[in-house]
Amino acid sequence: MAHDFSLFGDEHVRQYEATGGKVGHDWNGTSCLVLRTRGRKSGQVRKFPLIYSRHGGEYVIVASKGGAPEDPGWYRNLLAHPDVEIQVRGDVIPVRARTATAAEKAKVWPLMTAQWPDYDTYQARTPREIPVVLLAPR
Repeated sequence: MAHDFSLFGDEHVRQYEATGGKVGHDWNGTSCLVLRTRGRKSGQVRKFPLIYSRHGGEYVIVASKGGAPEDPGWYRNLLAHPDVEIQVRGDVIPVRARTATAAEKAKVWPLMTAQWPDYDTYQARTPREIPVVLLAPR
């Protein structure tokens, strides 16, 4: 399936925030939230549009970075500062991030690959174990 990447990165965040998610939540057949982290070095707020799913009361995101050999910067920010915010449609939700255990990842990985089948390709592309992050409202 061909994907439309015209809404991507900072522009994705800008339109998502400006429209309360009316533009940007539904993206290429999947659902996106905006993750707001604090830079582990700069202390500045950083925003990332990420595909998500729900499991129980938690939000699930994947630190894939397209199968790159290193974890994405936003994931390293979460390790340093796990109390963050997400925006889902028009709602800004304070959450605490934690990396899923191997057992938790086994449960939620199929939810995420149902949202974005390329996650399996990304995992096959890298020797690192791609982290799955669980975001619990606080």
